[in-house]
Amino acid sequence: MLSHKEFTKKLLTDPEVKAEYDRLEPEFKLLDELLRARQDSGLSQAEIARRMGTKPPAVSRLISSVMNERHSPSIATLRKYAAACGLRLEIHMVK
Repeated sequence: MLSHKEFTKKLLTDPEVKAEYDRLEPEFKLLDELLRARQDSGLSQAEIARRMGTKPPAVSRLISSVMNERHSPSIATLRKYAAACGLRLEIHMVK
């Protein structure tokens, strides 16, 4: 049985899969940042929701919306999430 890392490496040898993976890289990075921020804060989704002034399902929708091309979280929402985790939101554009 292949590990997740080995399976991913194998999948990425397919040019079509690699192109789609590369296209989604910003979403993957944002999702990773959101999940890492929550983990590093030691807070539950419910506690983050309370600090954001919302309910836990809204935080779940925020996380799932990152990979949904029909809806993207607003900068204001990302700023609230960061603040709830004790962080500050920074956005960078790169060449």
